[in-house]
Amino acid sequence: MKAVHPYLTRFLQLLLFGIASMQLYGQAGLLALTDLKAGQKGVGRTVFAGTAVTDFDVEILGVMENTGPKQSLILGRLSGGPLASTGVMQGMSGSPVWVNGKLIGAVAFAFPFAKEAIAGIRPIAEILASTAGGSGTVRAAKGGVRFGDAQLEEISTPASFAGFTQRTLDEFGPQLREWGFSPRQALGGGRPRTTGDPRQLEPGSMISVQLMTGDMTAGADGTVTWIDGKKIYAFGHRFLSVGDTELPFARAEVLALLPSLTTSFKISAAREWMGSITSDRNTAVAGELGRQAKLLPVRISVNGRHQYAVNVAPHRFLAPLMLQMAAFSALDATERSFGSATIGVKGQIAFEDGLPPVRLANQYTGDFSVLGVASLSAATPLATILEGVLPGLRLKSIDLAFTVTEERRQLRIENAWPDRRKIAPGDALELTVALSGENGREERKKVRYTVPTGAKPGTLYFTVADAPTLNAFEMRNLFSGGTLAGKTPAEMISLLNRQRSNGKVYVRVWRAEPSYAAGPVELPNLPPSVALPMAKSASAPPAATGSLVAELEIDCGAFVVVGSKSFELEIQP
Repeated sequence: MKAVHPYLTRFLQLLLFGIASMQLYGQAGLLALTDLKAGQKGVGRTVFAGTAVTDFDVEILGVMENTGPKQSLILGRLSGGPLASTGVMQGMSGSPVWVNGKLIGAVAFAFPFAKEAIAGIRPIAEILASTAGGSGTVRAAKGGVRFGDAQLEEISTPASFAGFTQRTLDEFGPQLREWGFSPRQALGGGRPRTTGDPRQLEPGSMISVQLMTGDMTAGADGTVTWIDGKKIYAFGHRFLSVGDTELPFARAEVLALLPSLTTSFKISAAREWMGSITSDRNTAVAGELGRQAKLLPVRISVNGRHQYAVNVAPHRFLAPLMLQMAAFSALDATERSFGSATIGVKGQIAFEDGLPPVRLANQYTGDFSVLGVASLSAATPLATILEGVLPGLRLKSIDLAFTVTEERRQLRIENAWPDRRKIAPGDALELTVALSGENGREERKKVRYTVPTGAKPGTLYFTVADAPTLNAFEMRNLFSGGTLAGKTPAEMISLLNRQRSNGKVYVRVWRAEPSYAAGPVELPNLPPSVALPMAKSASAPPAATGSLVAELEIDCGAFVVVGSKSFELEIQP
């Protein structure tokens, strides 16, 4: 009898193993940690090229117990395919591993700079338990286990950005890396345009969680660990560990592998929409196949000539950052990156349910970092909204229009004075503000103030200041006094819309008396019969910063005002 050719023998072995594996993968059998022994052989699944799920070999090295509160890790040596040259790669997070035909967990940890592909495998029982329920924010620190000088760390999540300038990635890279992302420019121009068939996904498939789509795209990639009906589990570690969420994801195609001495990674592109991530926990993310996540439309224009349209996932931590990155990149791509500049921004954050929008109108100037400050102008109120200060609001859209002038337009408050020092109730004052600017520019602005009839004798204080000074002063009082508690969405929108513009000088007239708030409105000079009950019902004592009598504005046009001055007057009996 002729001997079977060794290549044919190997082919038959692989064929039989593949058939058995397909049967085993279809079963929901889980292997307990107590049944794992060093030296056991297993098989993992991931994508090394295209969308084809490929097997790789796993040797169990042992189980590390109590690596965290009631948490363990399985240590395994991976081999097969390109792993000898790449090691454990970014993008493999979530790759499922089976031993004896039973699922044991997901590849989730690796050693940076390691010479061998040794991985930490998150036990499947912890993945299922962590994503089974609960609500709210559960932010957790990035996990890891130290072995002397070596650190077994969560595999960083590769985040691909298309349509962004390189300076944008350099500017925001540190924050992205702090959150566990490894940012890079996207290749292949891939972005999901159609809805795919969720049946194309299987354990080991690669997915891309979409943070932004449109003219600029951002996606974070990982691997599917398990599918149970419409339920999907992936990554094997946190995304941001924020609890309940709503993030769309797409099937991803691997375009290439990049071996590296630090950490190798997959270069991939998102293809078809597949569902939404609904739970983001410390040990994994979970979602629902076929579920459609609502994205927030954002329109950005620069000098009326350059238009950008993107859609941002309304994630309470990521959306403000994505909005700031999109605005920064739009400005960086169309205007000069360095040198003096003045940037004006106008726009709005619109809501469903007929509520008024949050209006955006401000301007910024300087020689450095003007782009960063201007792009932050919309991200800050959006963060306030998404952080729960405005509960129950449904965002509709965001519009931003930037106007850029290549010169520094700034006026500094040098001095301020009244036309007299002693006044009586009913008197009209003329207040003068001296301002200085670039190249010896000097200006004097005047405003009139009438002392209220019936004002009681005593000291009247005047603070002449820029917008940031008074905005910070007001917000500090609101938060320290506990007056934000119980405000309605309409009241909070009104408060955000009261934020002052950098293009004006503000004159705050006040007295050294406590004040109280009704909704977003400060109530100065209350009579004792009203002030006493309000003081008793306040959630915190009023801050001893004085009560507002009046606030005046002086418009300085296209110039940004900085600085502050103060003076006081005596009201005669």
